[in-house]
Parts: sequence; C-alpha cells; structure tokens
Amino acid sequence: MTVVHIAAVVLSALLTTPAVAVASPTSAASAPYVPCPAVKSPVPPPAAPSPPPVGPADLAVGGETLATPGLAIPAGAPMAPSVTATSWVVADLDSGAVLGGCGPHEHRTPASVQKMLLAAALMPHLDPAQVVEVTRADLQDLDPASSVMGVVEGGRYSIESLWLGLLLKSGNDAANVLARAGGGTAGRQGGVQAMNDEARRLGANQTHAATPSGLDGPGQYTSAYDLALIARATYARADFRRYIATRVAEIPAKPGTPGFAITHDNTLLDHYPGTLGGKTGFTDLARQTYVGVAERNGRRLAVTLLGAETAPLGSLGEAAALLDWGFALPTDASVGRLVTPDEKKHDRPIAEVRGERHGQAGAGPSFSLATVLGLGAAVVLAFLLLAATWRQRATRRAANP
Repeated sequence: MTVVHIAAVVLSALLTTPAVAVASPTSAASAPYVPCPAVKSPVPPPAAPSPPPVGPADLAVGGETLATPGLAIPAGAPMAPSVTATSWVVADLDSGAVLGGCGPHEHRTPASVQKMLLAAALMPHLDPAQVVEVTRADLQDLDPASSVMGVVEGGRYSIESLWLGLLLKSGNDAANVLARAGGGTAGRQGGVQAMNDEARRLGANQTHAATPSGLDGPGQYTSAYDLALIARATYARADFRRYIATRVAEIPAKPGTPGFAITHDNTLLDHYPGTLGGKTGFTDLARQTYVGVAERNGRRLAVTLLGAETAPLGSLGEAAALLDWGFALPTDASVGRLVTPDEKKHDRPIAEVRGERHGQAGAGPSFSLATVLGLGAAVVLAFLLLAATWRQRATRRAANP
C-alpha cells in the first residue's frame, strides 16, 4: 500500500468516526401533566387578564415534580380533594417538604394575603412601640367598601396596634400606614419596594407587589408556592405568631384618638382544630385567597390557595379539606421542598456553542475538537511519510545514475 493510500485510509477513518457532540444546556423537564381535581363553581368567575408565563427555571424551583400547571402529589397518596381554587400548596413548615400542590408556581392574583409579605418585609425592622400619626394620604386612595382597621386621619397608633389591625381585620388602611412607616424617605412606595426585595430574598420569584395591602395593582402576582415560602418566614417569628393567633384586640385610646376593639375575621381559628392562624383575601379579580397554618401531633402544615370561589365550600372550607388531606399523609411524604434564602436559586445556563443548532433540520455536520485535532495530525503524518519517500527515491537515483 502506498503512502498516499495509507494517508487516505487514516483520513477516511477519522472523517467517519462519530463526533462527540457538545451537549447544549436544557431547561428542567416539566413533570407529567395531571389535571387538578376540581369543583365547578355554581357561578362562573368574571373574566380575568391572562397572567404572564413562568420561565422553565422558575417552574422547577423546589423540585422538578413541581414544574407543572396541574397536580403534584406523592406516588401512592390518596387523591387530593376537589376544590375550586385554581392553585394551591400544602407544605410542612418545619421540614420544608411540599406535600402536594396544584399549579404550585403558576401566577395568580393575591388579594389580601399579600399583607403577609408586608409583614415578612417590615416586621423585623419596625419597633412595635413606635407611634405613627395617620395622614390624609394614607386613607385617600382606599375604597370605602374595602376592609379597614378603622384608623382616622390625625390619629396616633402604635406599630403593634397597626400589625393587629392588618392581620385581624385585613386593614388596608393599616397596610398603607405600615408601608409608609417602613419605607424610609421613599414613603409608602419604599415599603412596597421592601416587599419586592424580601420576595427576591426568599426565592419567591413569582411574586411582585404593586400595593402594600394586596388591593389589585398593575403587574401584581404571586403563586401558591411563593406564599408557602412567605408563610414559613412569617411563622418563624414569635411576634407574628402572637398577632395572627389573637382573637380580639383592644386598640388603646390616645389623646385625640378614641380606642376600639377589633376581632379576627379568620373563622378557622375556632372551627378547625389546631389552627395557629391564617389570612384571608378577596378581590373581584383574585377571587378568594387564603394562607393558613395548623398543627397536629407536633406537625405544622401550611396551606395556601388562590382563585377559590365562595361556593360550595369557600376558601376556608377548601383550606380545611386540604389540611385534612395533608395530615393524613406520612411524615416523609414529599413532592418537593421549600427553598431557603441562603441557598443558590438557580445556576445560570451555559451558553450554547456558537454555530450549533441542536435538533434543527438541515443543520451542517458537527465535528468535535478531538476530530479536528485528529485530522490535523493525519495531514502532518501524510506529509512526513511523503517527504521520507521522496528522500528515499532521490537517494536511489543518486546511487544509480
């Protein structure tokens, strides 16, 4: 076989060797879709704007099983109860295990459960003994028909009283005052920014506050999973647990400000055994929303639900049914977990190699680095072999003129 033939064989072998493909990054695969067990409301809900889509990386926060708009429950678990809520999560506050959910990461409108994010953001930074005077601006943009604590312009109230008014009566007036008090020089908007900063810190990536109270605002969304993260953060505080479990609070009188009593509007406190507290919400856009926590046999479960209807059970009845389902599961049951603020949220995807078109029809051949180096080595080898042959022939001709 001539040197040329040898070089040709080497080149042919290298060209026909399969190239080692450089794998392109792929997003986390979504879990198989299983429809959520649902009850059709007797009265169709009003039309709502379509929420923005959730990115693949955010869908998989807490585990790939949660990356679904449908149902996620442990294998072999009894079927979750049928509810009108369009998304929900049941999670263990202590272990961080997510026991189940329906569209856990889907964008939904929060209504007054957004007030829990206000508490998570500002409760660590406001002195409960501080006294704040209510201004006209705190009250002027509130719908008179919305839920209020009952503060008056010029009235002076302690931060602790305002937290009680926020959590017991879902006071939108208290939310505005607290956001202003905690917002620094930026006022109320500074308080809203603190809420969004806290959502990012917690890993609540589907949550964006536009108002401190949860009254509907442009681009205001949350998710059932995010609300579980927020609940875990708030229930870690002794002062929040004390406020949220209070049945009746007396707001003391101050000079020029009459005192009054407020009663908790979360009826599960007296009707569902083990309830540690909860927060309700409602707007025409959000429908009924709820975040609550109950304890049984030393196990604390949080339930979060969004988009529920008044009939047949309402948000409180649906929360009770979901809690019963969660408490019936084994303590090691899980479909995911609640992330913690100190862990890395996601890895940044590696950029695809320039020129690659994975899966694209008509794409040109792709060669690995090893193939390219092999081709170069073959060319050099062929050249050296040819040079050696020419030298041998020249030597023979010189010896035999």
